[in-house]
Amino acid sequence: MGAYILRRLLLIIPTLLGIMIINFTLVQFVPGGPIEQIIAQVQGGGDVFEGFSGGGGEVAAGGGGGADQYAGARGLPADFIADLEKEFGFDKPPIERFLTMLWNYMRFDFGESYFRSISVIDLVMEKMPVSISLGLWSTLIAYIISIPLGIRKAVKDGTAFDTWTSGAIIVAYAIPGFLFAILLLVLFAGGSYWQIFPIRGLTSDNWEALSWPARIADYFWHITLPVLASTISAFATLTLLTKNSFLDEIKKHYVMTARAKGLTERRVLYGHVFRNAMLIVIAGFPAVFIGVFFSGSLIIETIFSLDGLGRLGFEAAVARDYPVIFGTLFIFGLIGLVVGILSDLMYVLVDPRIDFEKREG
Repeated sequence: MGAYILRRLLLIIPTLLGIMIINFTLVQFVPGGPIEQIIAQVQGGGDVFEGFSGGGGEVAAGGGGGADQYAGARGLPADFIADLEKEFGFDKPPIERFLTMLWNYMRFDFGESYFRSISVIDLVMEKMPVSISLGLWSTLIAYIISIPLGIRKAVKDGTAFDTWTSGAIIVAYAIPGFLFAILLLVLFAGGSYWQIFPIRGLTSDNWEALSWPARIADYFWHITLPVLASTISAFATLTLLTKNSFLDEIKKHYVMTARAKGLTERRVLYGHVFRNAMLIVIAGFPAVFIGVFFSGSLIIETIFSLDGLGRLGFEAAVARDYPVIFGTLFIFGLIGLVVGILSDLMYVLVDPRIDFEKREG
């Protein structure tokens, strides 16, 4: 197992390198970079978080093109544009900038945001609590509900319980998370009915002055609606996955043998079937967690006024804040790859009979 883990860890290097090369290359062809953002402010034509149009400069392709290279730069001194290029590092060739970026990332030096005057790592750590709260609690709740419900549906397959729960699950899966979030706001956050939960932030303004029990209660009070909105689709998928996995295992010969030996149904399910059926569910854990942690958070964060990694990534992409874009891409890619390795370790933990080294051989 040690050799397998070592190979997987070494595979992280070319995988991350490929991700960074593809995205860095794509950025070379995207018009409207940080220099255009500064020019727009100087000209009074917009702010740093607005999109820019026009056939002008591809900033990330490198400097040296003069003022005519950038949209809206005509009439500005060439020295001013050159100074901007030097400040952002665009006076160097793209390959040199890419290699310098990789060298810095190997030392976990992600630089500073162009527009926020804060290091990328500090910015990520500042936004991390919101995304961790959404990802962790949504995933835990989805698993806590889905596994028992999926097992129950497998045992009661074809009954009325299985039918109406399947209908409820399909409806839950069909509802977009943002639409469910708006429904929760309307019902429980003072929209038209009850004012039970807050609609803004992760904690109250007076959180620091509260006692520890009050802080915990305040935190869960704020996070309830966003977590519910993030959980709905994952809950539906995991329930059906658990049910189908158990149904496949229940039909196998070793289950019939265990029942023939006189074992109780509970012993058969949780002593024999559970370990094998849970393998596919455990394999889906990284996808569920990463999906909620990264991709599903932007709209939820916006609706509930949460300042997390989803909004950070969106604002960085709009503003062409390249250190934040590439820094977070590297960090999240690394986290995703490491979580994949942890998933394989969980396979072995649940079923020690699995040997990835023999499978690869």
